[in-house]
Amino acid sequence: MGAASSRLEKALGEQFPEGERYFGLENFGNTCYCNSVLQALYFCVPFREQLLEYYANNKSASDGEENMLTCLADLFSQISNQKKKTGVIAPKRFIQRLKKQNELFRSYMHQDAHEFLNFLLNELVDILEKECKANKEPSQNSSSNKNSNGPVNGQPNGSHKEPDTTWVHKCFQGILTNQTKCLRCETVTDRDETFLDLSLDIEQNSSITSCLKNFSSTETLNAEDKFFCDKCCSLQEAQKRMKIKKQPNILVIHLKRFKYIEQLGRYKKLTYRVVFPLELKLMNTVDNSDLEYSLFAVLVHVGSGPNHGHYISVVKSHNHWLFFDDETVEMTDESMVQTFFGSAQEFSGNTDNGYILFYESLAKTS
Repeated sequence: MGAASSRLEKALGEQFPEGERYFGLENFGNTCYCNSVLQALYFCVPFREQLLEYYANNKSASDGEENMLTCLADLFSQISNQKKKTGVIAPKRFIQRLKKQNELFRSYMHQDAHEFLNFLLNELVDILEKECKANKEPSQNSSSNKNSNGPVNGQPNGSHKEPDTTWVHKCFQGILTNQTKCLRCETVTDRDETFLDLSLDIEQNSSITSCLKNFSSTETLNAEDKFFCDKCCSLQEAQKRMKIKKQPNILVIHLKRFKYIEQLGRYKKLTYRVVFPLELKLMNTVDNSDLEYSLFAVLVHVGSGPNHGHYISVVKSHNHWLFFDDETVEMTDESMVQTFFGSAQEFSGNTDNGYILFYESLAKTS
């Protein structure tokens, strides 16, 4: 890796971004699923900045309990504070904590990168919410002691506070609105749900834009799928569609490349060609605003099936594209992204397919 890392430094030369670090991650036996996700998250700048700030504010609390958040913050801090510009780091402590925390990742078998990303983000949210609650409790106790006859925190009876939003939410969370229209009385019912990533069904020779259109397409609920309308007080035929109410700052798109085939009794990988652009307009939103996003990371699954294969990531950093394959880090070209769209022919030798896409909003966030 020494020669490869020096090649990377030479390739960038004077263009090497000041203060930036490009480090490969050691593989501890089929941990490529983890390494590829960690590289994408490291180059998700708003997430990295918040995590390093968390580390700086909490590193003095040495008696604190080790968890996924402290291990990830420690790893990102190690990378960003390296004296060398390039090299390899062993994320040993993080992997040990991951295996201790979740038995799904304990074996040396091939794991799913999307399952890991989901677990990690939700785990970070849980830890931050618990810490926020613990920090508030002492002040709540003191105020309730002073006002033992009044409502705690001065909340009026029957009201409830909104849950605290963590910096993980601020990076990744969006809101979907499930709109259902009763075809008898035409009443529209809206139900909101939050998301940290969007999982999209894919078709052969399609694009992210067409996949998003299908995601938001109108579906008719009839026969045994009828909708219970509160206004009609009965089951009615209805039209249902999903719209994006609040766009996330970082849009994570998971392409559903693994499909269960009943005839085979197992999952099959769909190597379909799905074009994902470098610049994406997010349409089908509630307010019909077209928010623009820019692609900055692609997680690629290499292999013909869900239970074996390899993960790599391609990442954009300071207008340069980089290829991360465990310990290996190399300069690459923007055009390489196109090689991961998939294959237009079903039986093709090309099994290097884009699996998780990371887009950042081009709008200035407040």
